[in-house]
Amino acid sequence: MTAIAETAIPSPARLRDVAETVARAAGTPLTQVFRADMAVDYKVDLHDPVTVHDKRTEATIREHLLTEVPQSAIVGEEGGEIGKGPVKWFVDPIDGTSNFAAGLAFWCVSIGAVVDGKIVAGAVYDPMSDTMFSADSDGAFVNGAPLRCPEARDEARATLITGYPVQRDFRLEGREAALAGLGDLISAFSCLRRPGSAALSLCHVAAGWADAAAGFGVNAWDVTAAILILERAGGSYRPLTLGKQPDGAPAHHCPGYVAHGPGSRFPTLDRVADAIDFRRRASAMAPAL
Repeated sequence: MTAIAETAIPSPARLRDVAETVARAAGTPLTQVFRADMAVDYKVDLHDPVTVHDKRTEATIREHLLTEVPQSAIVGEEGGEIGKGPVKWFVDPIDGTSNFAAGLAFWCVSIGAVVDGKIVAGAVYDPMSDTMFSADSDGAFVNGAPLRCPEARDEARATLITGYPVQRDFRLEGREAALAGLGDLISAFSCLRRPGSAALSLCHVAAGWADAAAGFGVNAWDVTAAILILERAGGSYRPLTLGKQPDGAPAHHCPGYVAHGPGSRFPTLDRVADAIDFRRRASAMAPAL
């Protein structure tokens, strides 16, 4: 691949090509260390692991992106923001680190490109199944073939992917309220699963392998690429600010979301998500004790 001249803003198609190439180059070597002995550290608490492979893979991605598109800023989960330029990349070297560290094969590499505040290209690569999801202005793709999101089934027959609640949700909302919301979702949906990667979950909705997904603690590097993939495939993504972003903030900066296929309605999911959003906003406005 030829590096792009520093004076040109690459086309979305070119940025997608870069994202795909770099995601594959970063993800493929991870299959060789998956389920091998590895050192695991923790960031905030024991619910937030990080491995040496997260850090090394992000460094590799940064190097490749800056080589291919020198006029880039890169925001990564492990290393913060570096560089400056009209193209801003949001990078999660291993989305689903807990799964990766435990030996569960549901994790991915996520690379999304933003220009002028809008997501223009992205790739989410699942190395274990060798599945590449990607998108640009021309549409969404899976392994190079056009990807279209089918209409979701009604709630009682649908599969929902969500990691809610986790320990953080108990702390922010209270255990009773969070578990009540989970109970409502379990009762309403035919199937609820907690696979543990926001990016890959959204791509599964885009592919029709799940009907809906919801998250209430994501970062821009988790979802930037996957938002575009889902929307270009015809799916719906509703961001939730949860009191952490102003109303109208770009979707990829919002910490919550509800996502599903086109033409579908999930009243219980919407009600539970809106209640979570309300509680989080109230918590954010409450004075510190």
